[in-house]
Amino acid sequence: MLTAVSEDVFNCQLDAGRKAVTPCTVVIFGASGDLTARKLIPALYHLFAEGMLPAPFQVIGVARRHKTHETWRAELRAALERFSRSGTPPADKWQAFAEGVFYCEGDFNDSATYQRLREMLKAAPAEDLRRHLLFYLAVAPSQFGEISQQLHDAGLLQRLGEQTGWQRLVVEKPFGHDLQSARALNQHLLRLVDEQQIFRIDHYLGKETVQNILMFRFSNSIFEQLWNRQLVDHVQITVSEQHGVGDRGGFYEEAGALRDIGQNHLLQVLALVAMEPPVTLESEAVRNEKVKLLKSIRPITPAQAATQAVRGQYFAGTIDGQPVPGYRQEPRVRPDSNVETYMALKLQIDNWRWSGVPFYVRSGKRLPLSASEVRVQFRPAPNVLFAAQCGLQLDVNAITLRLQPHEGISLRFNGKVPGSSLRVRPVRMHFSYNTEFGAYTPEAYERLLLEALAGDATLFIRSDEVEAAWSLVDPIREAWSAPLSNREFYAAGTWGPVAADELMARDGREWRNPQPAA
Repeated sequence: MLTAVSEDVFNCQLDAGRKAVTPCTVVIFGASGDLTARKLIPALYHLFAEGMLPAPFQVIGVARRHKTHETWRAELRAALERFSRSGTPPADKWQAFAEGVFYCEGDFNDSATYQRLREMLKAAPAEDLRRHLLFYLAVAPSQFGEISQQLHDAGLLQRLGEQTGWQRLVVEKPFGHDLQSARALNQHLLRLVDEQQIFRIDHYLGKETVQNILMFRFSNSIFEQLWNRQLVDHVQITVSEQHGVGDRGGFYEEAGALRDIGQNHLLQVLALVAMEPPVTLESEAVRNEKVKLLKSIRPITPAQAATQAVRGQYFAGTIDGQPVPGYRQEPRVRPDSNVETYMALKLQIDNWRWSGVPFYVRSGKRLPLSASEVRVQFRPAPNVLFAAQCGLQLDVNAITLRLQPHEGISLRFNGKVPGSSLRVRPVRMHFSYNTEFGAYTPEAYERLLLEALAGDATLFIRSDEVEAAWSLVDPIREAWSAPLSNREFYAAGTWGPVAADELMARDGREWRNPQPAA
C-alpha cells in the first residue's frame, strides 16, 4: 500500500558539521570609517543578539581620531539605530554587546599604536581573547601592506606554525588596482602569513541569492541538464544602479565601473553561474572550480576591445521624474573626466560546456532602476509549427535569477491565451524568496564575518582567483585610455550608451532589461 510522504521530510541540513566559532577578538582597523558604522558593527551586533557569537567575545577598534571607549560606543549605538535591519537595539542587548567593545587610538604607520593594541589584548580577561585574533582591514587599499607588516613586527600576526591559537586577516576590496599591484600585495601578505589565513572579502558572495546559485544548479537535476551549449543561446548578467557616484567621486576617478564592479562582483557571479560541479562542498574544492572557470575565459585584447568591450559615462538626465546631474558635475570629479560609469563586455568561455555561448555582462550607474540579475536565455524553438508562424513574436525560453531586490527565480515560457482565438504569449513560473521564506534575509556581512570567524574560506577569494580576474580586466583598461566618443555617453535614467546596444546588435541579440516588481 502506498502512503503519502510529507514534504517536510525533504529538508536537508548541510552545515551540521560546520566549523565551530571559538571565543576571539575582532580588531577593526578603520574604526571611524563608514564601513565600520554602516556594516561591520551592525553585523556583529546582530550575530551577538541572535546567539551566533561565542562567549567571551570582544571588539577593538583602531583609528587615528581621539576617542574614549565610551565615546566610540555612543557613536556606534547611534549608527546602529540608523543602519540596523532591526531598528533601535534593546537597551539590555546593546549594553551586553557594548561591554566587549573597546577603542585603541593611534596612527597606522606608528609602531606605538601596535604596542598599545598588544597591551590591550594582554589585558583581556580570557586566554582565548588573547590568542584568537581576527584583524579586519576596513581601510584604504594603500594601507593593507603597512598594517599587516606592523602587525607582524609586533608579533600579533604570525604564520600558522608559529602562533598559539589562530590569527586571520580580512582584506576589503579593491585588492590592488591592476594585476601588477594585486600580485605585489599577494606576495607581500604571503611573506607574513599563509594563504589559509587571508580572507579577501567581496560582500556580493555573502548575499543569500548569490549563494543560492550553486544550490539551484547542483541540487536540481532538471536544471543542470539544461546548463550547456546544446540548449543555452547566451547569458546576460546585469548589475544596475539607479544612484550616481555621490560623494564617492574621488574614489571613482581612480576606479571606474570596470574596477569597481566588473573585476569582482560580475566575474564572481559569472564564475558561480558557469563553473563545473565541485567534487565536494569543501572551500578549496569550490574555489578550485571558480579559478578554473575564470582561467578559461578568453582574454579580450586591446585590439578586440572595440567590438567586445563597451564603456560609457552618464550625463545629466532624470530619475523617477527628478533631474540629476551628470558624472562630470559630481563632487570631486574632473570636468573633463573620461572615467567610465558604465561597462559591458562580451565574454567567451573556452571549455567543453560553454564553447560558443557568449556571456554578456554589464553594470552602470544612473540606470532606470537598481537590480542585479542573471538571465539564461535558451536557444529558440525550431522554425516549424508555432515558431514558423510567429517568427520574432514568439519569445524564447529563459531562466532569470533575480539577486536583488525582489529576490527570486523565474522560468519564462510560452502559453496559450485563454479564449476562442489561438494566441500565444510569454508567461512565467516564479519563485519568490519573500513569499516562500518570509521577508527576513541576513545581511551579507553577517554571513561573511561568521564564516571568517569560523575559518571557512568558501565565500572568500583566493590569491590566484584575484590575479585571474585582473588578467582579464587589464587589457580592456589599456584599450580605454583614449577619450570617450559621443556614442559612449548616455543620459541618466536610460539603460546605457548606444555603443552597448550595438555590442548586442552585432550578434543579432538585444539586452533584456530588469523589470520593476509587479
